[in-house]
Amino acid sequence: MITVCFKAAQDKLCGFRITGHAGGEFGQDIVCAAVSSAAYMTANTLTEIIGARAAITVDDGLMDVTLSDRIDACQDILAGFRLHITALIEEYPARVHLLNTEV
Repeated sequence: MITVCFKAAQDKLCGFRITGHAGGEFGQDIVCAAVSSAAYMTANTLTEIIGARAAITVDDGLMDVTLSDRIDACQDILAGFRLHITALIEEYPARVHLLNTEV
């Protein structure tokens, strides 16, 4: 199962952490591909388009993004990513789980 945890500070989204795998055969799992693609697009948009600084860690079954500035400017991007994850959960509830945490 993939777990997506959205980080918030003072009621503002400030990052996310994705862990796990959706299962299925490597390279053929549409759920992993959808989550990974959306996560990379979100991280790239935050850092390369918005220009926010972020601590980013990527490893097998892990992506962690924590913004260090421009948090207000990044709210719509992060909210859109959360909406995308919510839609995936509706389609694949046994494969994706969403958490929210205060940091």
